[in-house]
Amino acid sequence: MRKAKIERKTRETDIKLELNIDGSGEYGIDTGIGFFNHMLDLFSHHSKIDLTLACKGDLDVDFHHTVEDVGILLGQAIEQALGDKRSIKRYGYMVLPMDEALALVSVDISGRPFVVFDVPEGNTGGMELQIFEEFFRALAFNAGITLHIKVFYGANPHHIIEAVFKAFARAMREAVLHDSREAGIPSSKGVL
Repeated sequence: MRKAKIERKTRETDIKLELNIDGSGEYGIDTGIGFFNHMLDLFSHHSKIDLTLACKGDLDVDFHHTVEDVGILLGQAIEQALGDKRSIKRYGYMVLPMDEALALVSVDISGRPFVVFDVPEGNTGGMELQIFEEFFRALAFNAGITLHIKVFYGANPHHIIEAVFKAFARAMREAVLHDSREAGIPSSKGVL
């Protein structure tokens, strides 16, 4: 089983996270931010990555530290759980509708972190949608993932970011799968 258990404590956040790549989508998440919990629940359910997360953050300041630090730890846990990435599919993508919103997410577990975040501005659940760029950047840079996120259209900010999280989950679900035809590292260079 590809698992990770990781903790991080700073003056801004105290986070404990457990992850199982080969899970069934079981989750227990408490970040102190209801809407963020909901998005992470969706990620776990749709990726089938088991996720247990407890975070105490300086929410009296704002949501930024909690959201970014959760991204850092989730990225580190994914990197740790995937190990040498032997026999993974490596690439995953999903185009996903959520009512009137349509999002595309493309993932390359490449070891070369990069993020394109093309999401309209908006606010839902007391959160600016742009704060999720910080989450995805922190995750991608700590997991070594190239990540492209594009929202083609959408009017409801909740639907927009929900489509993004579900599409990201489904893309990751595909990328981390074992590929029976790939005996080694999924790169012509032999390393990721």
